[in-house]
Amino acid sequence: MNLIDQSFAKLKAEGRTALIPFLTVGDPDLSTTLAIIKQLEQSGADMIELGVPYSDPLADGPVIQRASERALRSRITLLDCIDLAAQARVEGVKIPLILFTYYNPVLQFGLEPFFELVKSKGISGLIIPDLPIEEDEEVRALSEAHHIHLIPLVAPTSNDRVARISRKARGFVYCVSSLGVTGVRSDFHTGIDDFLATVRASTDLPIGIGFGISSREQVERFERQCDAVIVGSAIVRKIEEALLLLEKEETRAQGLAEVGKFVSSLKG
Repeated sequence: MNLIDQSFAKLKAEGRTALIPFLTVGDPDLSTTLAIIKQLEQSGADMIELGVPYSDPLADGPVIQRASERALRSRITLLDCIDLAAQARVEGVKIPLILFTYYNPVLQFGLEPFFELVKSKGISGLIIPDLPIEEDEEVRALSEAHHIHLIPLVAPTSNDRVARISRKARGFVYCVSSLGVTGVRSDFHTGIDDFLATVRASTDLPIGIGFGISSREQVERFERQCDAVIVGSAIVRKIEEALLLLEKEETRAQGLAEVGKFVSSLKG
């Protein structure tokens, strides 16, 4: 059984909702990202999204764009991100790791080699936000063959596509809470509750929600309706605020503690 499925089964039995932080790999560097991954798990993360830095992100707002720019200045590649997942496993990280990448780096890498490598490095899931279901047949077939869950995004504007997207989903269905790109928000799409009910009715899989969630109050607001809450920009911003601490060996522990404290606060 895929590690994502195992994790959701355990959480359901315990009556808990998954907290899934997102981070940009290589921000500020690979060794610090590895330390942050370990801190996130220690602070209560149930799964982690590993964001591959990309120069032309479709779905990412300014906070994650800045993180990608910092990582790309260090020439962080898709291969670096996959290898970091393997290193996290070697250092004892147990929770599911989900790779968040755009399609072009995967295509340039080569689909077959990409999936063979991902399978061997301890990655359980894959999110490709710019690959629509109408064009994902080859990627989906390879993900199924390698037992990697291809997790789709579904938005409030998906309308009649919700059922089609949900039918093809594996792992969980990622519901987008707001229109536009990622970023911290104080409110969400009007009709979000009806949207979540529509997605819930379309699948037996867990449903998760992300884009704009940044506080314990917002996590609580969606815990009643969703099996997972994804927090991205707020965590990447917390890392950005702690950069001066994280970049120095003598203060790194303090910076990690600040990031961990924020994640723990989201858990409640």
